Parts: sequence; C-alpha cells; structure tokens
Amino acid sequence: MHLVDTLARISPPDASAQAEARARQAQLTKPAGSLGVLEDVSVQLAGIAGTCPPPVPSRPVVVVFAGDHGVLAQGVSPWPAEVTLGMVENFRGGGAAVNVLARSCGAEVVVVDVGVAAPVEADAVVWDRNVRRATADLRVGPALTRDEAVRAVEVGIAVATELVARGHDLLLTGDMGIGNTTPAACLVAALTGAAPADVTGRGTGVDDATLALKTEVVAGAVGRLATPLDGALDPLDVLAEVGGLEHAALAGFVLGGAAAGVPVLLDGFIAGSAALVAQALSPGVTAYCLAGHRSAERGHAVALEHLGLRALVDLDLRLGEGSGAALAFPLVRSAALVLDEMATFDAAGVARKDS
Repeated sequence: MHLVDTLARISPPDASAQAEARARQAQLTKPAGSLGVLEDVSVQLAGIAGTCPPPVPSRPVVVVFAGDHGVLAQGVSPWPAEVTLGMVENFRGGGAAVNVLARSCGAEVVVVDVGVAAPVEADAVVWDRNVRRATADLRVGPALTRDEAVRAVEVGIAVATELVARGHDLLLTGDMGIGNTTPAACLVAALTGAAPADVTGRGTGVDDATLALKTEVVAGAVGRLATPLDGALDPLDVLAEVGGLEHAALAGFVLGGAAAGVPVLLDGFIAGSAALVAQALSPGVTAYCLAGHRSAERGHAVALEHLGLRALVDLDLRLGEGSGAALAFPLVRSAALVLDEMATFDAAGVARKDS
C-alpha cells in the first residue's frame, strides 16, 4: 500500500454522527458530562464509525513492531541488542507482559519484524517484514535512507490494512527495540520543537551519566536537521535522519488504520513519537487516535500535548510492548457500551433536573 494513496484516503470523522452522539449523551440517565473522558471517547468512536451509537469494539489486535538501533553502540542503554530478538521469541511464546494483558482483554498479539538485527523465523504470530537489519548509528549520521523510511512506513500501512481486512476493529500499537527511546526522543524534539533535555528520559532505567550522554546524543542528532525557511521539517526526512524502523512502521500503522476508518489505540512514548510523524504527514490523523496511557518517560507528555490527546490511564508505566494500550482497551469498549446500552431519561421514566 503506497503512502501517497493512503494519505489521500484519510478523511475527517463524520460530524453528524458526532453531533448525534453528543445529543444522546445529554439524554442518558446521568448528569451531563459526569462520565468525563468516556463521553468524549464515545463521541470520537461515533465519528470514526459514521454512526451513533458506534459498534462496540470486539476484535482488538496488538501489533508489536520490532527493530534494532545502531545508536546502541554509543552506550545509551545498558541492555544488549540481543534482548530484542529474545523478546520477539518471548512474544511468540506468549510469555511477555503484553501477552498477559492482551489475553486479559481478549486481544490478539501480532509481532512484526521490521528491523531486527538478527534473522527471525516467521510464523502466524511473528511476521517477517524486515526492511533492514537495524538502523545505522544516528549519532554519526542518518539512521536510515529516505527510501528505507518510506518502505518501513508502508510496512505499517500494509499490516494495518491486512488486519482490518481480517475483521479487527481496533488497532493497538506495540513496540520492541533495545535503545528505541533515543530515536523517540529525537523525533519528539524535532517535531515539537522541545529541548532535547525536556524529552530525553531514562528509558530502561539508565543512571545519571548515561542520561547525560543520551541527551547529548539526541541534541547532536536533532541539531543536524536544518530548519527550512517556512519552519516546517519534512517528516520523512526527520524519520530517516533520527528515527527507527519500528517508529516508521508505527507511523504507517496509524495512517493505515485511519485510512481504513478504524480507531488506533496508542501505547506509550514510542507510539507517541511515531504518531507525531503520522500527524506531520496527515494532520487530521489524530482524530482516529486514542491515547491508551501516559508513560513515565518524560517526553511522552510533550508528545501527547502536541498531538492534542488525553491519556486514558496514568500508572507510571514505561514498559512499552503495547502494555498500556491493552490496559486501556476495556475503557474504550466501556465508552461505546455506555452510549449504546444506557437508558435515556425518557425511556427509563426518570425525571430530569429542573431547568
């Protein structure tokens, strides 16, 4: 699925369905606005589906995009690259946190090798869509070529398109890649204008010296991006210069879900940085996005603010994998159920407050 064609297929949510959802919320047996963000989610789902009440999501799927990073050679994480491959096998076996949380909410888990450094055996759970065996070291030069960045974005689009065709009605983002919070911080800094020190965090729990090194790496890489006269960086150039293969595929996954008219439930920092790329390519795409949680990784709050998204869960999570998105899925489902099943004042014979 070509990127240009996908961008052309993304249209605004249905305004009339959103208005109908707001009107129905006002008629339900509760004080107006008393269900807070759940009401907003129900309106968003109605707009995406183009009908009120919207279908209740019943076939969620978590897609874990996996890739490795050349910048790991700079010492930005104490964990070796081999952990990425090991975790892919853990996902395959169903033993990772996201597997447990996905089972708890009835979600399928698919793992997509888009950039793992070592060969990965493909099967029904782990898909081989490898673009290249890890990125180059972003501290010393571009992480990817522009062509590789586009190909990885198109991997994400194709995966989203295939899963929607299989009947999945809610797409949850996941990620795996040792060292991937460094390119994520680069993307957030470059696409929001935030200072590298304000978006670079401890990732897997690095010490103060490593955090200082990591921040220096992010600042140097982002500093190579020359701001054009109009102030707007080309998102594909940014992605190629400082991004990761899983970040690129996640951006495409978001775009592919929006083009298919299916909501995308974002996980944490990595997903947030990828969504910024998707937003830069198609500003209206965030109307199809829900923020599953707010990561403890400091740059995620910056990304969410720029995306205009409110996190559904805030539990100091920083694992990734899609764990926060899986935890948030029952809330999204509940929002749709309330709009669909809750009685109106008239139907229940309940008196309204005095006007």
